[in-house]
Amino acid sequence: MSELNYHHLRYFRAVAHDGNLTRTAERLNLSQSALSTQIKQLEERLGHSLFERRGRQLYLTEAGRIALDHADTIFSAGEELVETLKETGRTRRAIRIGALATLSRNFQMEFLRPILGRSDVDMILRSGSTSELLGALETLNLDIVLLNQAPMADSVTPFIAQHVYQQRVSLIGKPSYGKPGAKLADLLAEHPVILPTLESGVRSQFEALVARLGITPQIAAEVDDMAMMRLLAREGAGLAVLPPIVVKGELEAGTLVEFDALPGMIESFFAVTVKRRFPNPLIRPLLEASEDGKTAGARTT
Repeated sequence: MSELNYHHLRYFRAVAHDGNLTRTAERLNLSQSALSTQIKQLEERLGHSLFERRGRQLYLTEAGRIALDHADTIFSAGEELVETLKETGRTRRAIRIGALATLSRNFQMEFLRPILGRSDVDMILRSGSTSELLGALETLNLDIVLLNQAPMADSVTPFIAQHVYQQRVSLIGKPSYGKPGAKLADLLAEHPVILPTLESGVRSQFEALVARLGITPQIAAEVDDMAMMRLLAREGAGLAVLPPIVVKGELEAGTLVEFDALPGMIESFFAVTVKRRFPNPLIRPLLEASEDGKTAGARTT
């Protein structure tokens, strides 16, 4: 790596993200031929072609994709270094947080509460799929990611998953469906249910529960978004299988009712980071505060 020219790598990264040599050359105020020469020299150093041309567009080869992943990591680390070691007089600090697109918004707000409203903090929030968020975490484009399942970790992707909260899962619906405390079997026999999709850990727990009870519930909807499940429950489409935190406001207002806590069923939440030499100091208060929330959630399970 001591012989790698990082100027060549920076130019390659810029072209890779733009996908167009001419546009990148104009943006960097370079001639197209000079930029092309820089990339060719990098290809010669690495021993592989990094792009293939299709019409006017450039597409990464397999080697190019690998090189871009490393380049993103290298330059993101450099940006982090500058930000971390800036003068202590800096008045505001940014934290980049990613959350699974289907994750409870109420949970996210509770997790972020320790830094909400702080005048010295800039929060940058992103949502996406698990793979998108973990990819951004690996390349240091995110500081922390919130998921409802712990990711696999190995020596190549050393994710650190901290279990920050858990809550019971209940049957939740409109008050007209009956009185809280009704028997689970009766509720499932009389009313359809709104379920998360088969990929959800909560769904697999529910399937195991009804199998043990010998019940075949009528399914009103299968939804991969907790916010949509909340709306369907409010509209009376059925009994939603949800953690109460998802509908905290509706339960407090009485527009929805928690009919029964489903035995043995919990929804877990994880805060995922990666090993960093200079971790964002704003992560610590979030994780420390979440310990109290996790304990409280466990007491109500």
